[in-house]
Amino acid sequence: MSSLTAQVTEIQILPAGIRLAIDPGETIIGAIRRHGYRTRYSCRRGGCGACKADLVQGRVSYQVAIADSVLSHEERANGKCLPCRAVPNGDVVIHLAPRDRLHDVLGTRVRNCASTPSIEPD
Repeated sequence: MSSLTAQVTEIQILPAGIRLAIDPGETIIGAIRRHGYRTRYSCRRGGCGACKADLVQGRVSYQVAIADSVLSHEERANGKCLPCRAVPNGDVVIHLAPRDRLHDVLGTRVRNCASTPSIEPD
């Protein structure tokens, strides 16, 4: 009898270098939030583009259509993605712009907190 091991899909977030496990069908923003981190986003429906990031490595898919006005075909071809709706197809690496860095409060992940202050190194 062969043993089956579940392959863990992982996202790496640059420039922080943080690696997070992601559940099947989970969006990148969903995984970031589930692990207690926060980053910039707004609608979480793929309608505003506030979370737009660079997809450095790997592939993502979208379970809903994304308007070309929010993420154009040219942007997709140049490696842009919307982490709020992007579901990784295997391991991915994304780059968040400096204003979008993951925030971690005093080195501790935060859960169920109404406000998580932004603490970034200088």
